[in-house]
Amino acid sequence: MDWIEFLLVVVRVLLAFVIWLLSTALLIWGERRLVAKMQVRHGPNRLGPFGVFQVLADGAKLFFKEDITPRGVDRAVYFAAPIVSAVVAFLTFAVIPFGGTFTFAGREMPLQVWDPEIGLLWFLAMSSIGVYGIALGGWASGSKYPLLGGIRSSAQLISYELSMGLSMAAVFIWNGTLQASEIVAAQSGTFWGAVPAWNILPMSPAFVLFHIAVVAEAQRPPFDLAEAEGELVGGFNTEYSGAKFAMFFLAEFMAVITMSAIIVTLFLGGPSGYSFGLEGNWLALLQFVYFVLKVLGFVFIFVWLRGSLPRLTYTRLMDLGWKVMLPIALVWVLLTGFVVTFQQVGTNQSFFTVVAVVAAATLTLMILAPFFRSREPAGDEGGGGGGTPVARPPAGGGGGRALVPATETSPVDVDGGRTTEREPETVGAPRSEL
Repeated sequence: MDWIEFLLVVVRVLLAFVIWLLSTALLIWGERRLVAKMQVRHGPNRLGPFGVFQVLADGAKLFFKEDITPRGVDRAVYFAAPIVSAVVAFLTFAVIPFGGTFTFAGREMPLQVWDPEIGLLWFLAMSSIGVYGIALGGWASGSKYPLLGGIRSSAQLISYELSMGLSMAAVFIWNGTLQASEIVAAQSGTFWGAVPAWNILPMSPAFVLFHIAVVAEAQRPPFDLAEAEGELVGGFNTEYSGAKFAMFFLAEFMAVITMSAIIVTLFLGGPSGYSFGLEGNWLALLQFVYFVLKVLGFVFIFVWLRGSLPRLTYTRLMDLGWKVMLPIALVWVLLTGFVVTFQQVGTNQSFFTVVAVVAAATLTLMILAPFFRSREPAGDEGGGGGGTPVARPPAGGGGGRALVPATETSPVDVDGGRTTEREPETVGAPRSEL
C-alpha cells in the first residue's frame, strides 16, 4: 500500500465518521421538530434557522455539566459502559456501503469503510456486543432501578435478535452471499423489465419482521421498555449524568441511523438506483444521494412511530417476539431455502419467483392481520385480551360491608388485652340510590 492508497483509506474513514455524526445531530433536531408538529407544538426554534443549533447547545451543556459519580459503583465498568454503547454503534456502520465508487488519480475509492467476507454477520456481532453496554451500565450503578432496567433491556434485545438474525438469514440465502457489496449488486437488476429487483418484493415478510426487530433493537417507541420512566425512574441510565449520559443518549440516535442504513442495504438495493445516463464520479455521487434519501425515509418512520404509538406492556412485547415473530421467521427461512434449492437444480426460476412473491404477500398479511383485529370482551372477561374477569356489583342491591370499630377507640378489658369485637357498617350507596 503506497501513501496515496493510505490517504484514500483515511479519507474514507473520516468521511463515514463525519457523515454519521452529522446525520445523528440532524436526527436529534429533526425528531424534536417533527414530534412537535405532530403534537401541535413549536419545538426548537430559538438558536439558528429553525432552531437547528439547539443540538449544539444541548451537547455543550451535557458535556460540560458537572459529572456526578454515586458511591458504591464499580468504577471501571461504570465508566466503560457508555463508551461501549457509542463505539459499537459506529463499528456497525463500517460495513455499510453508502455510495458508489469514486476514482482519484487512477485509484478507486468505494464509499464503504470495510467490506469483509463475513459481511453483515459483523452487524449481528456488534449488535450483540451492544447489549453489554446497557446491561453492565445498569449493573455497575449499584442501584436496584438501573439493574432492573438493564435486565429488562437484555431480555428484550436478546428476544428480538433471534427474529432479526433469521430475517437476515433469509436474505443471505436468497442472494447467496454474506458480503454487503454483493448483496447490493444482486439487487441491481429489474423484475419484469420495470420493477427494481430489490429484496423488499420477494423478501417482504423478512422485511416486515426485520423492520419491527430493529425498532425493538434500537429501543425506540413503542418498544422503549428499557427506559420506561413511569416504572423504572429512568431505566438503566438513572445514575448517569453529564458526558456519560450524553453517550448513552447519542448511542440510541446513532442506532436509528445504523438500523435504517442496514434496512436500505438489505431490502432497498443500498445506494443503487436509476443512473440517468451518468457515469464515473457523477454516478457515484448520485448513488450517494439515493442512499441518503432512502435512509431518510426510514428515519422518518422511526420518528413517526414515536409520535403515533403508545408504549407496549412488557408481556405484549415478549409475546410478540417469541410467539409471533420467531415462528414466522423460522417458516420463512425454510420456504426461502426451498425455493432457492429448486432454482439451483434447474427448475423454472420465474415460476418460483412468482411463488416466492405470493408466499411473501400471504405471510405479510398474516403478520399484519393481528394489528387490525378488533378485540371485543367475551363472556366475563375484560376487553384487554388478558382474560381478567370483569368486576361485578354484589347481589341484593346493597353496597359492600366492612368491619369497623364500634367506637372511636377500641375498648380494653381489665386484663389489658384489646377486644376483637367489630360492628358491621354499610359502605357505599345502595343501587337504588345510584
